Amino acid sequence: MPARALIFDMDGTIVDNMRYHEAAWGKLLAAHGLPFDADEFFHRTAGMASDEILRPLFPAAGPDEITRLGHDKELFYREAYRPHVAALPGLLTLMARADAAGIPMAVASAAPPGNIEVVIDTLGLRSRFATIIAPSQGFRGKPNPDLFLGAAERMAVAPEDCIVFEDAPNGIEAARRAGMRAVAILTMLGADAFSGFDNVVASATDFTALEGLPALRFS
Repeated sequence: MPARALIFDMDGTIVDNMRYHEAAWGKLLAAHGLPFDADEFFHRTAGMASDEILRPLFPAAGPDEITRLGHDKELFYREAYRPHVAALPGLLTLMARADAAGIPMAVASAAPPGNIEVVIDTLGLRSRFATIIAPSQGFRGKPNPDLFLGAAERMAVAPEDCIVFEDAPNGIEAARRAGMRAVAILTMLGADAFSGFDNVVASATDFTALEGLPALRFS
Protein backbone atom coordinates (compact mmCIF):
# COMPACT_ATOMS: atom_id res chain seq x y z
CA MET A 1 0.00 0.00 0.00
CA PRO A 2 1.45 3.42 -0.90
CA ALA A 3 2.66 5.51 2.00
CA ARG A 4 0.62 8.50 3.13
CA ALA A 5 3.56 10.08 4.99
CA LEU A 6 7.36 9.82 5.02
CA ILE A 7 9.51 10.03 8.17
CA PHE A 8 13.25 10.49 7.83
CA ASP A 9 15.95 9.86 10.37
CA MET A 10 18.62 12.53 9.84
CA ASP A 11 22.16 11.37 10.62
CA GLY A 12 23.23 8.63 8.22
CA THR A 13 19.95 8.96 6.28
CA ILE A 14 19.39 12.50 5.04
CA VAL A 15 23.17 12.92 5.06
CA ASP A 16 26.07 10.46 5.20
CA ASN A 17 27.74 11.84 8.31
CA MET A 18 28.01 9.06 10.86
CA ARG A 19 31.80 8.73 10.47
CA TYR A 20 32.07 12.31 11.71
CA HIS A 21 29.96 11.44 14.75
CA GLU A 22 32.13 8.39 15.40
CA ALA A 23 35.28 10.50 15.28
CA ALA A 24 33.77 13.01 17.71
CA TRP A 25 32.74 10.31 20.18
CA GLY A 26 36.16 8.69 19.89
CA LYS A 27 37.85 12.03 20.59
CA LEU A 28 35.65 12.69 23.64
CA LEU A 29 36.10 9.24 25.18
CA ALA A 30 39.84 9.20 24.54
CA ALA A 31 40.14 12.53 26.33
CA HIS A 32 38.62 10.86 29.40
CA GLY A 33 40.66 7.67 29.16
CA LEU A 34 37.77 5.48 28.03
CA PRO A 35 38.01 2.79 25.32
CA PHE A 36 36.15 3.20 22.05
CA ASP A 37 35.16 0.56 19.50
CA ALA A 38 33.45 2.36 16.62
CA ASP A 39 31.41 -0.58 15.27
CA GLU A 40 30.19 -1.71 18.68
CA PHE A 41 29.40 1.86 19.68
CA PHE A 42 27.31 2.48 16.55
CA HIS A 43 25.28 -0.72 16.96
CA ARG A 44 24.59 0.06 20.61
CA THR A 45 23.91 3.77 20.56
CA ALA A 46 22.76 4.98 17.11
CA GLY A 47 19.44 6.79 17.48
CA MET A 48 19.81 7.43 21.21
CA ALA A 49 19.93 10.92 22.67
CA SER A 50 23.39 11.99 23.82
CA ASP A 51 22.47 12.03 27.52
CA GLU A 52 21.14 8.46 27.17
CA ILE A 53 24.54 7.49 25.76
CA LEU A 54 26.63 9.42 28.27
CA ARG A 55 24.96 8.46 31.56
CA PRO A 56 26.18 4.82 31.61
CA LEU A 57 29.63 5.88 30.38
CA PHE A 58 30.01 8.44 33.18
CA PRO A 59 27.94 7.00 36.05
CA ALA A 60 29.40 9.39 38.64
CA ALA A 61 28.64 12.51 36.60
CA GLY A 62 25.79 14.78 37.58
CA PRO A 63 23.31 16.35 35.14
CA ASP A 64 25.44 19.45 34.55
CA GLU A 65 28.52 17.38 33.76
CA ILE A 66 26.53 15.16 31.38
CA THR A 67 25.30 18.29 29.60
CA ARG A 68 28.85 19.65 29.32
CA LEU A 69 30.18 16.35 27.95
CA GLY A 70 27.42 16.25 25.36
CA HIS A 71 28.15 19.85 24.40
CA ASP A 72 31.85 19.05 23.92
CA LYS A 73 31.09 16.07 21.69
CA GLU A 74 28.71 18.04 19.50
CA LEU A 75 31.25 20.86 19.10
CA PHE A 76 33.83 18.32 17.88
CA TYR A 77 31.27 16.96 15.41
CA ARG A 78 29.97 20.29 14.06
CA GLU A 79 33.44 21.74 13.51
CA ALA A 80 34.45 18.66 11.49
CA TYR A 81 31.25 18.09 9.50
CA ARG A 82 29.90 21.57 8.72
CA PRO A 83 32.04 22.04 5.55
CA HIS A 84 30.87 18.67 4.16
CA VAL A 85 27.05 18.80 4.44
CA ALA A 86 25.42 17.20 1.38
CA ALA A 87 22.09 15.43 0.86
CA LEU A 88 22.25 11.71 0.20
CA PRO A 89 21.82 11.00 -3.53
CA GLY A 90 18.19 10.76 -4.61
CA LEU A 91 16.78 12.36 -1.46
CA LEU A 92 15.75 15.64 -3.08
CA THR A 93 14.13 13.80 -6.00
CA LEU A 94 12.06 11.67 -3.62
CA MET A 95 11.06 14.75 -1.64
CA ALA A 96 9.97 16.53 -4.83
CA ARG A 97 7.80 13.54 -5.78
CA ALA A 98 6.24 13.53 -2.32
CA ASP A 99 5.60 17.27 -2.46
CA ALA A 100 3.93 16.93 -5.86
CA ALA A 101 1.65 14.19 -4.52
CA GLY A 102 0.77 16.04 -1.32
CA ILE A 103 2.56 13.52 0.89
CA PRO A 104 3.67 15.12 4.19
CA MET A 105 7.20 14.51 5.44
CA ALA A 106 8.84 14.69 8.86
CA VAL A 107 12.26 14.37 10.45
CA ALA A 108 12.56 12.20 13.56
CA SER A 109 16.11 12.46 14.87
CA ALA A 110 17.91 12.01 18.17
CA ALA A 111 20.15 14.96 17.25
CA PRO A 112 20.20 18.11 19.42
CA PRO A 113 18.85 21.35 17.89
CA GLY A 114 22.30 22.64 16.89
CA ASN A 115 23.03 19.52 14.86
CA ILE A 116 19.62 19.65 13.19
CA GLU A 117 20.35 23.23 12.18
CA VAL A 118 23.72 22.25 10.67
CA VAL A 119 22.06 19.68 8.38
CA ILE A 120 18.49 20.81 7.74
CA ASP A 121 19.16 24.54 7.48
CA THR A 122 22.39 24.16 5.50
CA LEU A 123 20.42 22.09 2.98
CA GLY A 124 17.50 24.58 3.09
CA LEU A 125 14.97 21.84 3.88
CA ARG A 126 13.22 23.05 7.05
CA SER A 127 10.17 24.42 5.23
CA ARG A 128 9.75 21.15 3.34
CA PHE A 129 8.98 19.17 6.50
CA ALA A 130 5.63 19.24 8.28
CA THR A 131 7.43 18.70 11.60
CA ILE A 132 10.83 17.94 13.10
CA ILE A 133 10.79 15.71 16.17
CA ALA A 134 13.73 15.33 18.60
CA PRO A 135 14.43 14.33 22.23
CA SER A 136 14.97 18.01 23.06
CA GLN A 137 11.15 18.29 22.82
CA GLY A 138 10.69 15.69 25.57
CA PHE A 139 10.62 12.50 23.48
CA ARG A 140 12.64 9.41 24.34
CA GLY A 141 15.31 8.35 21.87
CA LYS A 142 15.29 5.20 19.74
CA PRO A 143 14.67 2.24 19.99
CA ASN A 144 11.65 3.67 21.80
CA PRO A 145 8.92 4.47 19.26
CA ASP A 146 8.17 7.93 20.67
CA LEU A 147 9.85 10.03 17.96
CA PHE A 148 8.07 8.25 15.12
CA LEU A 149 4.71 8.17 16.85
CA GLY A 150 5.04 11.88 17.61
CA ALA A 151 5.78 12.60 13.95
CA ALA A 152 2.77 10.58 12.78
CA GLU A 153 0.48 12.31 15.28
CA ARG A 154 1.63 15.78 14.20
CA MET A 155 1.05 14.87 10.54
CA ALA A 156 -2.36 13.33 11.40
CA VAL A 157 -1.42 10.08 9.64
CA ALA A 158 -1.88 6.58 11.08
CA PRO A 159 1.40 4.81 11.94
CA GLU A 160 0.70 1.97 9.50
CA ASP A 161 0.48 4.52 6.67
CA CYS A 162 3.97 5.89 7.32
CA ILE A 163 7.28 4.83 5.80
CA VAL A 164 10.39 5.39 7.91
CA PHE A 165 13.88 5.80 6.44
CA GLU A 166 16.61 4.70 8.85
CA ASP A 167 20.28 3.72 8.82
CA ALA A 168 20.53 1.96 12.20
CA PRO A 169 19.01 -1.13 13.83
CA ASN A 170 17.85 0.96 16.81
CA GLY A 171 15.87 3.14 14.41
CA ILE A 172 14.37 0.21 12.53
CA GLU A 173 13.36 -1.30 15.87
CA ALA A 174 11.76 2.00 16.89
CA ALA A 175 9.77 1.99 13.65
CA ARG A 176 8.73 -1.63 14.29
CA ARG A 177 7.50 -0.74 17.78
CA ALA A 178 5.59 2.18 16.27
CA GLY A 179 3.85 -0.15 13.81
CA MET A 180 5.56 1.41 10.80
CA ARG A 181 7.18 0.02 7.67
CA ALA A 182 10.81 0.96 7.17
CA VAL A 183 13.46 1.29 4.49
CA ALA A 184 17.03 0.58 5.64
CA ILE A 185 19.55 3.07 4.27
CA LEU A 186 22.92 1.32 4.04
CA THR A 187 25.35 4.15 4.71
CA MET A 188 26.93 2.37 7.68
CA LEU A 189 25.78 -1.27 7.62
CA GLY A 190 25.05 -3.95 5.04
CA ALA A 191 21.58 -5.31 4.34
CA ASP A 192 22.27 -8.37 6.48
CA ALA A 193 22.24 -6.15 9.59
CA PHE A 194 18.50 -5.58 9.03
CA SER A 195 17.48 -9.08 7.95
CA GLY A 196 15.81 -9.88 11.27
CA PHE A 197 13.26 -7.06 11.05
CA ASP A 198 9.87 -7.95 9.59
CA ASN A 199 8.96 -4.29 8.99
CA VAL A 200 11.80 -3.63 6.51
CA VAL A 201 10.31 -3.37 3.02
CA ALA A 202 13.54 -2.47 1.19
CA SER A 203 17.18 -1.56 1.69
CA ALA A 204 19.39 0.67 -0.44
CA THR A 205 22.71 2.52 -0.26
CA ASP A 206 20.89 5.77 -1.10
CA PHE A 207 17.51 7.00 -2.37
CA THR A 208 18.21 6.63 -6.08
CA ALA A 209 17.28 2.94 -6.08
CA LEU A 210 13.88 3.40 -4.42
CA GLU A 211 11.80 5.03 -7.16
CA GLY A 212 10.11 1.75 -8.14
CA LEU A 213 9.28 0.71 -4.57
CA PRO A 214 5.49 0.13 -4.43
CA ALA A 215 5.14 1.94 -1.09
CA LEU A 216 6.66 5.05 -2.73
CA ARG A 217 4.36 5.11 -5.78
CA PHE A 218 2.23 8.05 -4.72
CA SER A 219 -0.03 8.21 -7.76
